[in-house]
Amino acid sequence: MAATPQHRGNLLLIGGSGFASGTIARVAQRRGYRVWAITRGQRQLPEGVTGLEADRHDSAAFERAVDRPGVRWDFVVDCIGFMAPDARQDVAVFRQRAPQLAFISSDFVFDPARRRFPQPEETENYLADDSYGANKRRCELELLNGDCGDMEWTIVRPCHIYGPGSQLGCLPLHGRDPLLIARLRAGEGLKLVGGGYFLQQPIFVRDLANVILSAHGNPNAYRQIYCTAGPDIIESRDYYETVAEVLGVGLEVEEIPVDAYRREHPENVSFLCHRIYSLDKLSAHGLDVPSTPINSGLREHTKSLLP
Repeated sequence: MAATPQHRGNLLLIGGSGFASGTIARVAQRRGYRVWAITRGQRQLPEGVTGLEADRHDSAAFERAVDRPGVRWDFVVDCIGFMAPDARQDVAVFRQRAPQLAFISSDFVFDPARRRFPQPEETENYLADDSYGANKRRCELELLNGDCGDMEWTIVRPCHIYGPGSQLGCLPLHGRDPLLIARLRAGEGLKLVGGGYFLQQPIFVRDLANVILSAHGNPNAYRQIYCTAGPDIIESRDYYETVAEVLGVGLEVEEIPVDAYRREHPENVSFLCHRIYSLDKLSAHGLDVPSTPINSGLREHTKSLLP
């Protein structure tokens, strides 16, 4: 019989029924956490997770849901915050209710035209428009500048997250494309911006969960921000090549000119750059370092979508 994991504490997820949040919930339970999740109650939670139903945009209902179980929260993970008021709410609600909070941000916070290789955590070149990445940065600033009291926080900035529970695809036109497998099997050419030459470091979803959970109770991770990426730097085209290989088919690529696409779709500029990071800070601070090779992770991901 497998040994019962030692109780690690009470974990509260904001979100919990989605791709990344659901994986965090399952990994956390295997590590010995008791897991609750605040959601709107519209999707099923992973087995063993206790649901707390509330819309976070209803502040009073959200706070009542947090208090309803009558337990001490040892660790809170905000999986769905993407606007500054969400992070402001985290500070207001949890600074006296939890010793530590983790916030899932995004590597899209960086200005794609002013990146470095590898891109460090600290820069003066953040997005400041109305984009997803700029709003994630505003969330980060709420934690950086807010009155958090004794609550410690940790921010992770994942690159493209992949793995079972999500659709495949890492570039516009075929990003999280539910028809990707059917397209490849039919011999349809994929339309990849720049032919898919952009470099990136996709992170396997269980690796992301392990990074986040390893921050719990680690003083080195307090009030720190981490670029959180996988171990392999690949061309985006290689991602699709691997999926095609698992399916036993060839890959045909139609190159979409970068400049024309950028002009027509400014909302997607954060995809149109190299996204390269060092994992040295994670290692130096004693956090779990993502280790799943892209080939094995994509094989598992692809096979999870096959009938």
